[in-house]
Amino acid sequence: MIKFDEKGLIPAIVQDADTGAVLMMAYMNEQAFQKTVETGKATFYSRSRNALWTKGETSGNFLNVVNIAIDCDMDTILIQANPEGPACHTENATCFYRQYKDGSWTDTGSMTGTKSSILQRVYDVIKDRQENPVEGSYTNYLFNKGIDKTLKKVGEEAAEVIIAAKNPDKSELSYEVADLLYHLSVMLVQRELTLEDIYEELNKRYK
Repeated sequence: MIKFDEKGLIPAIVQDADTGAVLMMAYMNEQAFQKTVETGKATFYSRSRNALWTKGETSGNFLNVVNIAIDCDMDTILIQANPEGPACHTENATCFYRQYKDGSWTDTGSMTGTKSSILQRVYDVIKDRQENPVEGSYTNYLFNKGIDKTLKKVGEEAAEVIIAAKNPDKSELSYEVADLLYHLSVMLVQRELTLEDIYEELNKRYK
């Protein structure tokens, strides 16, 4: 039995079903909960507008529900969902994009938890291959050959991107950029850098 508060509301935390990243928190009433269940789209109750709202109804950034759980006290809901775009109205992937560091709040501009999270998932798989080698894995082949082999591949793929960009075929360019991003991710793992390190650097430059 869901324990709604005295106003008929319950907090709902939304988590990326693939990455585990916490995307947002909002409130549901019984109608919002039922609509979420019926439509498969995360729907909440706006306390300021006194109305239901489905995430993505205006932006297109829907949260496609994968699983709904509730905590031990039955007073907080956890929704695992696949986001179709940024979860935050600021266009950040998550509403929790500020981190407390050295006495102040820092805007990390994190992209974890959105469509861009595929890059994080690729990174995570690469990191897992480093920690748990798989026979026949190309990633482990690169690890075994060392950083010089990876850097050579980065150079080769960068050249392929340049060549592809000179041609009108966008699919070819997309393919080559994906190859480059993969090899760059391998390099980051080898040099013990994370994607968050890169996002933070980009955010500094943006400011």
